[in-house]
Amino acid sequence: MLGLQDVAYARLGCTDVERSVRFAIDEVGLELMREEAGRFYLRSSAVDHDLVLFQGDPLDHVVAFEVVDDRALARAVEALRKHGQDVTIADEATCAERRVAGLVRFRDPTGNHIELVSRPHVSGVRCRLSRDAGITEFSHLGLNSSDPRRDEAFWTEIGGARVSDRIGDAPLLRIDAVHHKIALFPAKRPGIQHLNFQVASIDDVMRSWYRFKDRVPIAFGPGRHATSGAIFLYFRGPDGVIFEYSHGVGMIEDEQRHRPRQFPAIPSSFCVWGATPDIDGFR
Repeated sequence: MLGLQDVAYARLGCTDVERSVRFAIDEVGLELMREEAGRFYLRSSAVDHDLVLFQGDPLDHVVAFEVVDDRALARAVEALRKHGQDVTIADEATCAERRVAGLVRFRDPTGNHIELVSRPHVSGVRCRLSRDAGITEFSHLGLNSSDPRRDEAFWTEIGGARVSDRIGDAPLLRIDAVHHKIALFPAKRPGIQHLNFQVASIDDVMRSWYRFKDRVPIAFGPGRHATSGAIFLYFRGPDGVIFEYSHGVGMIEDEQRHRPRQFPAIPSSFCVWGATPDIDGFR
């Protein structure tokens, strides 16, 4: 078991990094922490960063998860190698750049580039969102999967995640009480399918919808998920990156009594209000 604690950060290549950074600030509402060697570090809460944008291949995506400490990271390396995974241990310079104590890299069965990190930095300076988006945290992400059933086995048997619900073959996986922190959706290539930021209220979701209607492509919503119960809004950024705001995600406190539900792969399984998704993996 990898002992995943939380989503730590995501790193995205951009065809025009300045445009992507401006979108992340002006529209998503993130705070720009710094720029180093062409890498732009942004955040939505008290962490050092939870999104890094850089000039490069827009299909170059990295997802990082936090483990509890350095000993847990060493155990994760052992578990991954035992199951035949090719693991790379990062050097001190890479850890310093990521603002973490330790870091290892591997790829999941689809080929998604995954990092495990220990002791990621938290900032002592209050987060100042660039606009009143109501964001409270970087909460979860969707990952592309060339075989969701196979990848579900990887993330549950090795990663230690638990299935909350499924839509078709797509599992929604939790690593704590939150309904899901990882969602696997069918795709032909690896990469991040969407990035989720929690917001403080339904009002925040709707304020952004009205703001975006004439300036940002809406991909899905507003709506309410049948699985987690969260009220959501998905929208497109540069390079087709899908961002999601949501509020009211369900919690699963009783591990013994919870049974994953099986939803069919139809639009009503994604939204009980009747919104139709225009997102790969949701269709």
